[in-house]
Amino acid sequence: MRFGLIGCGRISRNHLQAAVTNGLEIIALCDSSAEALADKVDFLRGIDVNSESPRLYNNHRQMLANEQLDLVAICTPSGEHAAAALDCLEADCNLVIEKPIALSLADADAIIELSEQRGLKVCACHQNRFNKAIQEIRGALEAGRFGRLLYGTAHIRWSRDHSYYQQAPWRGTWSGDGGALMNQCIHDIDLLRWMMGDEIDEVFAYTDRQLHDYLEAEDLGLALIKFKNGSYGLIEGTTNVYPANLEETLCLFGSTGTAKAGGSSVNRVEHWLFADDEDSATVIENASEKHDNVYGLGHTPLYADVIDAITQDRPPYIDARAGRNALELVLAIYKSSRDGVPVKLPLRDFSTADMTGRFFTQ
Repeated sequence: MRFGLIGCGRISRNHLQAAVTNGLEIIALCDSSAEALADKVDFLRGIDVNSESPRLYNNHRQMLANEQLDLVAICTPSGEHAAAALDCLEADCNLVIEKPIALSLADADAIIELSEQRGLKVCACHQNRFNKAIQEIRGALEAGRFGRLLYGTAHIRWSRDHSYYQQAPWRGTWSGDGGALMNQCIHDIDLLRWMMGDEIDEVFAYTDRQLHDYLEAEDLGLALIKFKNGSYGLIEGTTNVYPANLEETLCLFGSTGTAKAGGSSVNRVEHWLFADDEDSATVIENASEKHDNVYGLGHTPLYADVIDAITQDRPPYIDARAGRNALELVLAIYKSSRDGVPVKLPLRDFSTADMTGRFFTQ
């Protein structure tokens, strides 16, 4: 299967490693930075010494015109995801799109509509769904072991300093990114919505920019979610923790079960207790993965799933609608915080651009 990559920033190594591990033929790389392209060529030589050097492009439209690609990964700045995705779909390429799938619901809907018209597969890269800990919790949920779901919580207590934002001028802007919730917290927000049944009644939220006065967007978000199944959700996301990342946790509370995933990328089972009295120590040991990065180990199984979805003509495990769901929840939080009222879902039309001016630089 012929593979191309658009965007050679910090997350692209995970995609290239996953592509190599899954036996994809890496045909082309694209980035506006010659330095970034050279870095990824060197990286590929280090992990796949037998592969031929990919062709390099500084314009993705030129790449799409020149190459016949089966699968393309989009790892550009967030504000560029939608345009690149639509161009790839027009060129009949299946896609893996880094989070968020887009910055507006209109763009997300356009991606879904075009992919369905063309019969192409689109995977939203929420790779933490493939974590062993998350799969263990999901399995218990689907088996009914939690009983009645009562509420769930997502806590993303991270740190990002000025040097982080200086690395890329699009970070923390409404046109190119969004704030902590859209960039750092959307993976756990995706997991919470997915686990709690996806269907949301309403959201009420506060956001603030407490420390990063050089950003347009928030560095703190707090939200209460009422799900249509009668359960509730709590979200706490921040990049203000001193002096470094503290934790990312997901907790589910049911009438007959309680589970908590934690670690640097919800990669460990930290609490496991159910009425059917399974050996919690064994689950905690077997369902936890050891690593110290915030990206986790999920890219490789995500790519394996996408390849199988293309081959078997089935939806990916994490499809474009899942990406839209995560985006919709973040945008609903933004809208509620802006307007000071609960927001009913479904949310029809909203984008990060609608938050412009929410916080004014001092």
